[in-house]
Amino acid sequence: MQEKNLDFDKIIDRKNTDCLKYDFAVRRGKPADVLPLWVADMDFQTSGLILDALQQKVTHGIFGYTETGEAYFEAVASWMKAQHGLEIRPEWLVKTPGVVFALAMAVKAYTHEKDAVLIQQPVYYPFKEVIEDNDRVVVSNDLVLSEDGVYQIDFADLEAKIVAHHVKLFFLCSPHNPVGRVWNVEELKQIAALCVKYHVIVVSDEIHQDFVYDGYTHTPLLNVDERIAEWCITCTSPAKTFNLAGLQISNIFIPNRNLRHAFRRQIAAAGYSQLNTMGLAACEAAYRYGGEWYAALRRYLQGNLDFVREYVAKELPGVRMIEPEGTYLVWLDFRGLGLCERELEDLIVNQAKLWLDSGAIFGKVGEGFERINIATQRSVLQEAFERIRRAIAEKTAVESTVDITDGGGKR
Repeated sequence: MQEKNLDFDKIIDRKNTDCLKYDFAVRRGKPADVLPLWVADMDFQTSGLILDALQQKVTHGIFGYTETGEAYFEAVASWMKAQHGLEIRPEWLVKTPGVVFALAMAVKAYTHEKDAVLIQQPVYYPFKEVIEDNDRVVVSNDLVLSEDGVYQIDFADLEAKIVAHHVKLFFLCSPHNPVGRVWNVEELKQIAALCVKYHVIVVSDEIHQDFVYDGYTHTPLLNVDERIAEWCITCTSPAKTFNLAGLQISNIFIPNRNLRHAFRRQIAAAGYSQLNTMGLAACEAAYRYGGEWYAALRRYLQGNLDFVREYVAKELPGVRMIEPEGTYLVWLDFRGLGLCERELEDLIVNQAKLWLDSGAIFGKVGEGFERINIATQRSVLQEAFERIRRAIAEKTAVESTVDITDGGGKR
């Protein structure tokens, strides 16, 4: 079968399609004319072979309750084995409409009200939300940004927090959103050892596993220590990889039978059973036929990252790009501009006319940062960074004028 959707420079008009990213700025409190590079979906059409599979479902014309058989599992298992060296078993698989839904089910299944749940901020903000929304307590083992711009885990603090707060559930983001770390084997071994030692159930969100840049390798947590299988829930999905978020399909792997049973009970209690028919079809097609599209996408995203790195270094004094090892989300450090949170938000939204994700929503340690989604056409990305450059230049010019005219003697 021939792949046809390989032109990632092609602009796809997403306006007036009920697109969260492009059609709901005003409802979300943003100016109508902002350029949105916030939420983590892509501006590219998915694989043409996935579209063919969906079209077959549409042509059939019946969208009844749908389950999956051996063919679906084989497609998922083959992808995980080929891409990440992870061997899964059929009985491990639990399908959910999304990873955030799975996080919420884990909170309900493995903790009680007022229990502590551990995260590592700055981290994907729904982690915190599903904990608090279920009346649990958030405990953060904050990541530490080294002088050379690499985020590290403070393992002494991690262990201390587990002990002090009697933590029994830990949300791991691997690869990490938003800081872009791809945890190495030694780091994952230390995490696994602590979870085994203290009987902590770890939900490993590996939804960004397919986006890792040259020189780095994603290692599933399940692969670093055979003992962790008894304590680990692994969350995966084709949603990020193939731009299928709206079709609501995730594959959760739970080796421990008792943990799996408790997880399924919470799904049943939520009133959920069979998944979206189109999502199941898209997932199987993606993992079976999407390899060529995926490989081309990775090359394009590498080019986008190279563009951002060079542009920030040359054109944006006071801004630093935290070098991502994985994901298509880039974490930008604006602290060198000396702005407070309100001023930074005004610069990005009202002056640059961009809709990004403010670092503050990822936790207090994210203040002064912005997350930008680079999974868009190169021309759109260039326009976004030109807007940032102009906004900074204009702000600097205004401040210089004020300094000269305010009588303070500044030059």
